[in-house]
Amino acid sequence: MKKYQAKDFNLPDLKGLSAKQIEVHLGLYNGYVNFTNRLQETLEELKKDSEKNAYAIESVRRRLGFEFNGMRLHEIYFEQLEHGASEEPRGKALDEIVSNKFGDFDNFLNEFKNTAMTRGIGWTILSVDEKGIDTAKGEVPEAFIAWIADHELGQLADTKILLALDMWEHAFMVDYTPAEKAEYIEAFFKNLNWSVVEERI
Repeated sequence: MKKYQAKDFNLPDLKGLSAKQIEVHLGLYNGYVNFTNRLQETLEELKKDSEKNAYAIESVRRRLGFEFNGMRLHEIYFEQLEHGASEEPRGKALDEIVSNKFGDFDNFLNEFKNTAMTRGIGWTILSVDEKGIDTAKGEVPEAFIAWIADHELGQLADTKILLALDMWEHAFMVDYTPAEKAEYIEAFFKNLNWSVVEERI
């Protein structure tokens, strides 16, 4: 059984996101890593008497998706902030993909930010469906912007995540109130290393 280790991220000073905010957020990420490991260990222990522990096993299996996805989504999130902000990828592969779906890069950004303002806790995800495209004909993957409730509800199966924005309150509440979510979203994009997003294509 694999034991996961929390990753270290090379984060610069961020504009609009304080060191305290990042410290708190990284602490929560470490919690997801720890609970992913703990749930796997618990599951193995419970399975030693699977008949007696049937309901507990069910509960642990359901919880594992929440903790594991929480771990992975946070890794995607923090990787996007490493090494400092970079220019928007206009005229590059990502621009072509999102423009094909949303008309142009600005429309994509507006749609992404509007989705991020969804009430409740969750994530805003840009992902692509690479199934069934013919690159020889110049076809590009289909882009999707999705709202993911919690960490695991609403994920589009077998699509590749390119961009992930954490909209749980723990991601911004040190620096912003819930009424200031839009300011947090703008701060995120000011610090986004678009080259990391591009490399995921």
